[in-house]
Amino acid sequence: MSEIKNILQKLLEKKISLNDAEKLLKANLIEEIGDVAKLDIFRKTRTGTPEVIFAHNKDPQILIDIISGFLKNKQFAIISRYNEEQKKKIFENFSSNKDYVIDVNDLGKIIVIKETTYAFTKKGGIVGIITAGSSDIPIATEAEVIIKSMGCEVISSYDVGIAGIHRIFSPLIKMIKIGVHVIIVCAGMEGTLPGVVAALVDIPVIGVPISSGYGIGKKGKGALITMLQSCSPGLLVVNIDNGFGAGASASIIANKIAE
Repeated sequence: MSEIKNILQKLLEKKISLNDAEKLLKANLIEEIGDVAKLDIFRKTRTGTPEVIFAHNKDPQILIDIISGFLKNKQFAIISRYNEEQKKKIFENFSSNKDYVIDVNDLGKIIVIKETTYAFTKKGGIVGIITAGSSDIPIATEAEVIIKSMGCEVISSYDVGIAGIHRIFSPLIKMIKIGVHVIIVCAGMEGTLPGVVAALVDIPVIGVPISSGYGIGKKGKGALITMLQSCSPGLLVVNIDNGFGAGASASIIANKIAE
């Protein structure tokens, strides 16, 4: 039984007062993992966005401790930007536990560990994801995992950039007919596609600059500047390669519209 359930059970059994239960729940808002990490375990309840464990540069054992802290209090944990050593450690520690399933997306470098009986609640939001090129797909995939964890449906179309501008119209028409609430557009190089899409639809478009291209633009700066300078209204822009931020923002918008 999780600590939260334990507190509530004690309250139901009248072993603690309502005031004591409130204090214990407030104290449990932040779960400390030694002196290394503090977990905001109620973030999804408070903001609608789950806390994701950013694995980059984390010691593998510290990462395992953090994941264990999540699973002690919640029914799932999401780990992003892991390396192969961390992935191996995760499987060593959690794959033998039949209470959990591990869903690995190596393309997007994101792992979801959840209780076998747990399913993310559907909230009605519909998000479209478009990539300009196949190099943009890993970041789009990261966004897709976040979107699904926040209860939205995903409609995706990849490799429809402006080098062959005719390719964008068919998937865009499909998304409009389905009734997507917001569209994420991932693009590297000069990053033109999000502005083009925003000029064609009457719903919010979130541009994600991707760190691909040549010369000064190869780290995504060219795409970022293009998107920020776009004259298309309705275009919002997140940071370079920020699939998580795009997915979270799109889901909040889509779920609020669906609500």
